[in-house]
Amino acid sequence: MREGPEAHGTAELGGIELLEAVTAEGRQRLAAGALLGRGCRPGDRVLVSLHSSASMICAVLGALRVGVVPVLLSPDLTPTERAVLAHDAEPSLDIGDEAALGELFAGAETDIAPLPLTRPMLYTSGTTGRPKGVTVGLFGEQRARAWYDDEVDLWAPRPGDVHLVCAPTSHSAPMRAAIATLLAGGTLAVMARFDAALVLAALRELRPTTTFMVPTHMERLLTAPGLGTDERFDSLRLLFHAGSACPAPLKRAMLARLAPGVLTEFYGSTEGQFTACSDAEWLARPGTVGRARPGRTLHIETGAAPPGAEGEAIGVIWCRAPAFARFSYWHQPDATAAAWDGDAFTVGDLGWLDDEGYLYIAGRREDLIITGGVNVYPAEVETAIAAFPGVGDVAVYGTPDEHWGERVCAAIVAERPIDVDALRADLAGRLAPAKRPKEYTLVGSLPRTPSGKLVRRALSTPGAPAGGPEAEKG
Repeated sequence: MREGPEAHGTAELGGIELLEAVTAEGRQRLAAGALLGRGCRPGDRVLVSLHSSASMICAVLGALRVGVVPVLLSPDLTPTERAVLAHDAEPSLDIGDEAALGELFAGAETDIAPLPLTRPMLYTSGTTGRPKGVTVGLFGEQRARAWYDDEVDLWAPRPGDVHLVCAPTSHSAPMRAAIATLLAGGTLAVMARFDAALVLAALRELRPTTTFMVPTHMERLLTAPGLGTDERFDSLRLLFHAGSACPAPLKRAMLARLAPGVLTEFYGSTEGQFTACSDAEWLARPGTVGRARPGRTLHIETGAAPPGAEGEAIGVIWCRAPAFARFSYWHQPDATAAAWDGDAFTVGDLGWLDDEGYLYIAGRREDLIITGGVNVYPAEVETAIAAFPGVGDVAVYGTPDEHWGERVCAAIVAERPIDVDALRADLAGRLAPAKRPKEYTLVGSLPRTPSGKLVRRALSTPGAPAGGPEAEKG
């Protein structure tokens, strides 16, 4: 165990910090006391841009429990990107390095509320334009309890849990999962960055009971050197995934390593939560992201987007949310007004509902490709391509076309050599002609945010995609 405020109450095992709830409670009181001592007051914002650590999580939760709003920024932002968001957030304090973080644990403790009095302020990923700060204001006692109960319903934390934190806590879901575990009395095993070999070692040696990953993390884990052919992750009782679409072959490969009932998907955004989906529900309805979470209802505004080529009732997804889930965009009242219609909100995603209320995602409104007057939803085409042998990752996007308006293109990360002609023949039996890509580009990687979301507009801009010289056009 290291000495010093950064490691007080933690044990470091091969790059993983262990943080027990009882230790975390005292550290939260220290951080809250330091923030209040520096003049921060409820509702004030504090910038936090650090890699995941026990200290970082304690500082964030300590702030929340006295009503100070942590503004979580990715530490991987460029100085220019960070400066823009820092200026917009108008923080009272900037905690941007380990030294500043360590100073929060050197003073006196203060009393903190039993539950968070607000949520962290996070910026939307910016995959479709200018990032927007999502804020919820301060919680009264009743709203704080409602928020916490909703988190418990999703994460189902237990006092005996060991939760593996392997996704960046500068993003919403990983931080929420860590907070729920600590408030329930559990223990965190915290990684600074995702590392597949370290995750595999943690699953073998620390035997965590819960974790959260994005699909990219699951793919890296399943291809980690040394993973046994028949090895199972049998310590996990819950593995949550979200953040981006999960290809069916990847999901089935992960299911083969887990006990029934462990793998749970949920669909949400920085702004709010929509659905949850058990493994049994997904196996019965491949491709669904589940049904509305408790206290919510979903509806599709089909008038906002024309039907697809086969006449699917695809439209903009709206979620009627409980009062405690109300949010606004910081300094952007017009964007806030556009996101809400009464007590329902949208983030612009497109999808459809089946007869039992299960939701299927078609993509974002901004991703829709209109080619020859036909609507093409990238998610559908990506699902078809991902099923072809050798495809590791795929993104479908539109580029301008003089004849069709837009042409459908695909960028593929190949796990092994791919016969593009064979892929074309395979898709000919599964997709209508308008949906089949006219151009394929083999690339080394796809542009994704740290939370795994595809930055599709980076592919459709002139000169993209980058990452691989091979391309076949047709």
